[in-house]
Amino acid sequence: MSERVPPLLRKILNADIKITKKFVVLANNFLPLKSLRVHYKALEISCHGIPWFAFWIAFTWFFNNTSLVQLQVNMLIGLFLDIVLIALTKAFFRRRRPTSNKDDALGQIGPDVFSFPSGHASRAAMVAFVFINLYPLPIFCIPPLLAWTTSICISRVLMLRHHLLDVAAGVLLGILEGVILSIIWLEQSTAVSLMSYISDEKLDGGEFHV
Repeated sequence: MSERVPPLLRKILNADIKITKKFVVLANNFLPLKSLRVHYKALEISCHGIPWFAFWIAFTWFFNNTSLVQLQVNMLIGLFLDIVLIALTKAFFRRRRPTSNKDDALGQIGPDVFSFPSGHASRAAMVAFVFINLYPLPIFCIPPLLAWTTSICISRVLMLRHHLLDVAAGVLLGILEGVILSIIWLEQSTAVSLMSYISDEKLDGGEFHV
């Protein structure tokens, strides 16, 4: 595998490994970042694809409110887009995770065993993009959202799940996903029609309602 890596790229990857190790050592000696340790696992779960999909499907199903449908449908599209792009990118690059990584992550199967790019970082960036640009939250919600996104990205490195370059690429991919989502963003009427079609069996008056 290493023989097929171009020399310049190999140098970049080796430098990334060294810089990541130095960053982890420095961060672990920095008091504010030490407090993140007890939250690593919670942060990991809070941005994992499986819980996000499960939560969002449940949220969409049980909170069948017309005012929320546009967000619900478009976010589902965004989550699906994120998983597809991450899976394809990881399968293509096949970069190994840091050697110190513990193989105890939730649902680490298929392409997810690879490191580049970080799916957590891309998902966090995409979610932040949506709630800042496409479906803006109240201004007082933005600082906690950005704090969560930043904590997710930093924790991926400090947990030794990823190298710095993996996380940076994940953030850029998440922003790209947000841009794509802004282009294909469904209008309220379209989202309502789509949701009505999908959930016809459970809606009063639906064609198959019993």
